[in-house]
Amino acid sequence: MWFPHRHAPDDPARQTGPAPAPPRPAPPLRPHQPEQAGVYDWQQDAEWPQQPPAAPRQPQPQPRPAAPRNIGMDLWRRMPLDGEESADFPPRPPTGGLSYRPDTVCDGWSTHALDLRLASVRGQQHRWDGRPREDDAAAAWDPTTGAVVIAVADGVSDARQPHIGSQLACRSTVDELLSQVRAGGGFVTDWQKLLSTVHWQLREQAGRLLRTPDAGVAETADLLATTLVAGVATPTQDGVQVALLSVGDSGVWQIKHEELYPMLGGKTPGSDGLLSSAVQPLPYVPADFRPLEFTLEPGSVLLVGTDGFGDPVGDGRGVVGRLFADQLRRPVPPLGFAHLLDFSRETFDDDRTLIALWPRDRERTEP
Repeated sequence: MWFPHRHAPDDPARQTGPAPAPPRPAPPLRPHQPEQAGVYDWQQDAEWPQQPPAAPRQPQPQPRPAAPRNIGMDLWRRMPLDGEESADFPPRPPTGGLSYRPDTVCDGWSTHALDLRLASVRGQQHRWDGRPREDDAAAAWDPTTGAVVIAVADGVSDARQPHIGSQLACRSTVDELLSQVRAGGGFVTDWQKLLSTVHWQLREQAGRLLRTPDAGVAETADLLATTLVAGVATPTQDGVQVALLSVGDSGVWQIKHEELYPMLGGKTPGSDGLLSSAVQPLPYVPADFRPLEFTLEPGSVLLVGTDGFGDPVGDGRGVVGRLFADQLRRPVPPLGFAHLLDFSRETFDDDRTLIALWPRDRERTEP
């Protein structure tokens, strides 16, 4: 059927828009060119010889680093001072009521005016017996006044828990000294109050251990008796001013002009010339005491320690005194300080604790 209002799709009368572009002529054939060896022809890519893939680069073996120089662990063996090494043995773990009581502790730091080293080592007898270290020490610095406060204590071996007594005495001493130097411009203002504070701290601790509300002095001494050296070193325009107080047989020494000599405390010889080990320790407070006060001069060293150090040192003129006078002319690393203190000397097998203070010279004004 024919409809007059319709047109065939190819009817020229119904074409609209621009006429389609004529087809583009084919490009002329590329004239033949002679082959050139080794020249890439993009129009003949399929015929181009494929290069084999490059082999992956193998990592070059790095030279082995040189082994560190073997310093030898023998350097850390105890230093024999009798000409031959004493018999060595593995220390037994300490027992005695505390969950943790290290064999050796050491510390070291510097302020603008002082260098400090601290070490406490368990004696060979206690290492063999498995008893805890009964010595202790503590130190602190007041940044406002620059004062350094120190405490060294030796728990009396006849007491039942001497390691607790020495630790408590040192901590309570440092706390009280810091309180006093902050209020007193860097100086201790009441030594009697200091001893009274330690006295009552020991008695309160004894009461807790004995489960009694009021432990007596004798009961406390039987449980926690301890010696004590307490002191403060205060920088001033006239030098470092030192004040120290000793209760018991712990002592104070000084290295000056390359000589070590005692200044305070220590054991006193009896009428037979033998050193007496009898002491009147805390919690007993001496009725009469007088602190030692002096100026710590540049180039000198202050030593505060227990009788484990003082007994082998003696008057400072023997082999131990010469060793420390030579080795402590300048501050040593804290680990080296502890190693030095752990020397081996026949018959001297007690715990040893020592604090050393060096006044800083002008070349070492910054810590």
